Amino acid sequence: MDTFSLQAQFDLTGRTALITGGTRGIGLAIAEGLASAGANVVVASRKDDACEAAAQRLRALGARAIGVPTHLGDIDAINNLVTSTVEHFGGVDIVINNAANPLALPLGEITAEAWTKSFSVNLQGPVFLVQAALPHLRESRHAAILNIVSAGAFIYSPVVSMYAAAKAAMVSFTRSMAAEFAGDGIRVNALAPGSVDTDMVRKNPPEFIDAMRASALLRRIAEPAEMVAPALLLVSDAGSFITGQTIIADGGMVAR
Repeated sequence: MDTFSLQAQFDLTGRTALITGGTRGIGLAIAEGLASAGANVVVASRKDDACEAAAQRLRALGARAIGVPTHLGDIDAINNLVTSTVEHFGGVDIVINNAANPLALPLGEITAEAWTKSFSVNLQGPVFLVQAALPHLRESRHAAILNIVSAGAFIYSPVVSMYAAAKAAMVSFTRSMAAEFAGDGIRVNALAPGSVDTDMVRKNPPEFIDAMRASALLRRIAEPAEMVAPALLLVSDAGSFITGQTIIADGGMVAR
């Protein structure tokens, strides 16, 4: 293993990556990592202006990039996202399910509307996106799926039980997808961040944020950029013998 060989393991030149929730926070950081590794990048989120701003930011890094406004709760929108990606770049090599709905309600107060809103984005959307992209992933020589889940899937999660349950289900789907798609050469893994300095975390009361910080062995909250390296490992040739796994990047929250 020399310098060239090592760098080639992470080289995504010529590959097309699709990432949901790619306009801010962890998603945007990973999108920038994909762009810097040479990938064509398609970012998706609900807002048109946010998608275009993110795409412009990635193009400034030298990448070919587009933004496609998409609501993950809308199956037709998901199909359009894949169609737009293929029409623009000719295929799909990497799918990263990062979009999330952090809707929080305590048990005993969950409504049917809240349930549908949470699970349609956090669970249904990712599964149906993978299904829509599957024919194109099967044609790729470097196909990889990465589901961004949460350390909350592995610990007690009061108030955010819907979110944590959907993420736990995505851990299960990750294993099932890995088993079903292995014969097609498609690797499927998950990344479970702990508390990360994103809009989702910053909207919590100060005492909640302090508790998040204290819950990790490293006694801090991560920066979004700290999720880029493990994500790139799992979608690049550097992770060519890794499938069906969940990397927990939480500063020691689950271990504690």
